[in-house]
Amino acid sequence: MMLLSIIIVSFNVEELLIKCLESIEKNSKGLPLEFFVVDNDSADNTVLRIRKDFPNARLIANEKNLGFSKANNQALRLAKGKYLLVLNPDTELKADTLFKMVNFMDENKDVAVSTCRVELADGSLDRDCRRHFPTPWRSFCHFSNLSKIFKGSKIFDQYYMGYMPDNIEQEVDACAGAFMMIRSSALKKVGYFDEDFFFYGEDLDWCWRFREKGYRIVYTPITKIIHHKGASSGIKDSSKKISKATKESKRRVLKESTRAMRLFYEKHYKTVYPSIVRWFVLTGVKILETVRLLKLQFDL
Repeated sequence: MMLLSIIIVSFNVEELLIKCLESIEKNSKGLPLEFFVVDNDSADNTVLRIRKDFPNARLIANEKNLGFSKANNQALRLAKGKYLLVLNPDTELKADTLFKMVNFMDENKDVAVSTCRVELADGSLDRDCRRHFPTPWRSFCHFSNLSKIFKGSKIFDQYYMGYMPDNIEQEVDACAGAFMMIRSSALKKVGYFDEDFFFYGEDLDWCWRFREKGYRIVYTPITKIIHHKGASSGIKDSSKKISKATKESKRRVLKESTRAMRLFYEKHYKTVYPSIVRWFVLTGVKILETVRLLKLQFDL
């Protein structure tokens, strides 16, 4: 049985993808693995570069942008690994990343999903790599900046688990699709990404479903990767200078990000909270979407 299958979905991030693949090849010698690149109809030379420079990659070249969920599922259905690594193309692995994380999964049979420390280019933690599920209260505290005002508070700073140090191993509600190592035996019971999510929210929903089945999701800082976050979307300050996203594609991403919020709430919280809470949540999401689109329009 193949030990590890790595799945990377790319969209207009040619140079970063090449660096990512180089880091895989450099830091995986002796590890039985296969790796997939699913390209979502990039306008750059991604497909040609992969065919030329990485003949060992299992390339799936889509003729249109199918979104993150569908593209990942294309490869996940073909993957043969005992462990499956969903990895962003704008990441770089360290020398010990794959070995330590595979060993971690081998030693912790009760863990279905794991992630390492995911660092932004400036060395700070990519907070999406370990978080709670976004209940209405946690989301309100996050978007109202109460979590920043009361940083470290277990009451107000729950969204990104700000009350917990990030240098210790801990069980989490969810991690990010930038780096998710999944036990394939657990995937068979949980199923693939929900393809209703186009871009954003699909990893959060997937983690919900793993937790719903009783599986553990663990963040461990025994190793790390670097994440040039938002290179495909172009909406993150940390990667604006290297992103090639057009204004129109940024607009779509912003709308998809808030659509994902609505979809997640309707799928998992609609029957949990009263209708008045639902109205406040969906109204808040609409206001957030409007503000973000206005900022994009006027380059604020």
